[in-house]
Amino acid sequence: MSVKDSETKYLNMISPDFLFSRPQDERVDFEEKDLIELKPYGLSLANQAERPFLLLKDDSGLYTLPVGISQIEAGMTLTQSSSTQAPMTPHKFSQLLLNSLDIKMDRCVFIEIKGVHQYVRMYMTGHPKYQSLKLKADEAMSLCIYLKTPIFATKDFIQKSKTMTVEVSELSKSLMARPEFSGKNNLCH
Repeated sequence: MSVKDSETKYLNMISPDFLFSRPQDERVDFEEKDLIELKPYGLSLANQAERPFLLLKDDSGLYTLPVGISQIEAGMTLTQSSSTQAPMTPHKFSQLLLNSLDIKMDRCVFIEIKGVHQYVRMYMTGHPKYQSLKLKADEAMSLCIYLKTPIFATKDFIQKSKTMTVEVSELSKSLMARPEFSGKNNLCH
């Protein structure tokens, strides 16, 4: 059996129910009093096996929400946070388009975890058909930061996200420790 076949077989054995056995349904019926406003705090850049995490914190520093993002999102977030140069971002067009259509992004609320993905609901005003859109958090974070859209989550969501982050990190480290998955073995003869 080749390394690729054994990797595929192993990954097929891992089901989302095994990794995340707790129910994590979307919660759109949150109460305003349960929402905690979070602001960008920093980035946790990881090795090749782990994805970067955007760290969001509340003003008091009591709550930290790790948000798994792609390397592209991490790069855009870093560029936007630079105080020494003007941000180079693909979001300028989105901002101009939203402004020209009189659509305002009011807030971003974390609502759901499915597998290794966090989801947000983007609430807006001015759209003729929609009041909100649901999308993966890693597809929305740099846009929210660029547009200065307030970001919110509940205490419960923050705790579930921390648990998910630990589980993903442990799985990643476990896989990287195995030569057949880490790419550290030399198959050339």
